[in-house]
Amino acid sequence: MELTIYLAGQIHDSWRESIRRKASSMELPVSFVGPMEDHDRSDNIGEEILGEQPNPVLKDEAASTINNLRTQLLLKKSDLVIAYFGESYKQWNTAVDAGEACAQGKPLILIRPNKLHHALKELSNKAQVVVENEDQALEIIKYIFA
Repeated sequence: MELTIYLAGQIHDSWRESIRRKASSMELPVSFVGPMEDHDRSDNIGEEILGEQPNPVLKDEAASTINNLRTQLLLKKSDLVIAYFGESYKQWNTAVDAGEACAQGKPLILIRPNKLHHALKELSNKAQVVVENEDQALEIIKYIFA
């Protein structure tokens, strides 16, 4: 058995690569999917495919429709979602993806520092498990295969 795990969260640093590397070193039978990690491509995909848009709002709208399609399809194909809330960036997309995972009935592991407990209390209540770091999340996945 192999699990497909959707990694929901900001795309501004290398947290996904860290999870991939650690999962590989633990020899976990998992594959990872997620949002487009190339931030410029994510922002510009609408114009890349549909052509130049007349203003920044329509440029964002064009990109968001394509990014939302990607997210919807990859979430549906996933067995598990890990949503990472760090301290450095605003996390609107993470919250939307985690909410969508809950709406689809996907099991959710929420990674968030303890100081974000209050801000994420309702979402934490919807998650199957809440942890403070990626190592704890991976240990849960390891336990699934024990």
